[in-house]
Amino acid sequence: MRSVLVLGSGRVVNPFVRYLLDETDFGLIVASLDVDRAADIIAAHPRGSVKKLDVRDIHALKAVVSDPSVSLVASFLPPVYHVDVAKLCIANGKPMLSTSYASDGLKALSGEAKQKGILILAEVGLDPGIDHMSAMKTIHKVQDDGGKVISFRSACGAIPAPEASLNPFGYKFSWYPEGALGAAKRPAQYLEDGKEIAIPSDSLLEHYSLQYIEGLGYFENYPNMNCLPYLRTYGISTAQTIYRGTLRYIGWCETLDKFKKLGLLDEEEQDYLEHFSYRQLLEQLTGSASQDELAQNLKSKFCIDKESSIMRRLEWLGLLSDTALPLQRGSIFGILLETMLRKMSYMENERDMVVLQDEFIVEYLDKQVNERITSTLVDYGVPGGDSAIARTVGLPSAIATKLILQGKIDLVGVRIPTDPMIYKPVLQELKQQGIILHEKREQLVPKNKEVI
Repeated sequence: MRSVLVLGSGRVVNPFVRYLLDETDFGLIVASLDVDRAADIIAAHPRGSVKKLDVRDIHALKAVVSDPSVSLVASFLPPVYHVDVAKLCIANGKPMLSTSYASDGLKALSGEAKQKGILILAEVGLDPGIDHMSAMKTIHKVQDDGGKVISFRSACGAIPAPEASLNPFGYKFSWYPEGALGAAKRPAQYLEDGKEIAIPSDSLLEHYSLQYIEGLGYFENYPNMNCLPYLRTYGISTAQTIYRGTLRYIGWCETLDKFKKLGLLDEEEQDYLEHFSYRQLLEQLTGSASQDELAQNLKSKFCIDKESSIMRRLEWLGLLSDTALPLQRGSIFGILLETMLRKMSYMENERDMVVLQDEFIVEYLDKQVNERITSTLVDYGVPGGDSAIARTVGLPSAIATKLILQGKIDLVGVRIPTDPMIYKPVLQELKQQGIILHEKREQLVPKNKEVI
């Protein structure tokens, strides 16, 4: 029996596995260090199996990838492992799929993959993934109609549904926690009215804007990584604006910016944490010798006033308490993650929410008006079932897997889902699964034209 090897057993793997077991006759092998979690995902299905795997053991990884029954490898591992997995897939003549960004190291394997006739398909989740596919569907339609995109903005957020947004941060973890907070530490670049804007990582969260989503209200939108390469990737090199951002509830950016300036996102291993309380940690980070001096330094050095909302969030999280740190060694970032996970995880039957919105400004040379096209996806998790983030990451990758194994995608090399051979059938199947982007079109009068 032909099988799909699934590397990892994280939060998005369940809908991926269940879709392929329900919709195909392929076998599914879930290889993970957490065999109990993997067994729960397989749920004793006759075409499912579990293998214990420590991906740090390259020989063990090689053994599972080279298994003759494996026809495709789907990697849901942390991105640092994707290059090693891809090399093994190319060596063994097997296609690979992942939902993570295609790193430079992965892209460097494209030539070898093409020579071997192998497809390495990356960025086939939500963001990246559905965002690419939705954008390319609109862009190709615009171009077919004789128009050109002069502005493209995209923003996405995986956040609690409004009724589940019950803590002062307006956030709960529904996916890879390190990735959720790590996004706040990356630099960003985008193009605005023909001008390249570069935002260093230390001030990223100062550069947020407010974005209104119909039916939901306002969100903070901060820049996401370097989106300039997408001018070429999307075939819109003449666009004067391109921007990709992350959506959060109001208050997130200012708070995380202060956390970053306090040193709470520092990933360097520390040797002074043993027997420290949270308050002692903050005293250490702010150069304070006492609790009173801590309050003074938070105000004078970091502009965190005693009555401010940020101080309230510090207090709610317990960072000003005499409670012992949850970790006695490691990084301060690790301590913050552990603390936030304990207080900011979803309760049973709470829903998360995924919001994705693309906005295109389109110019038609033979018309007196431009056009704004807005494409919006809002998806909710199922109480007691799959989260929205799991569905919107797991299902696109599962559908693409099915298409590859059915021979309906015959591309080679390292790719992302911008080709109509990929995005058309995937978006169509997602629609049948209830994941739908709703489009709105409005006419605009260009600044240099008058309607007669």
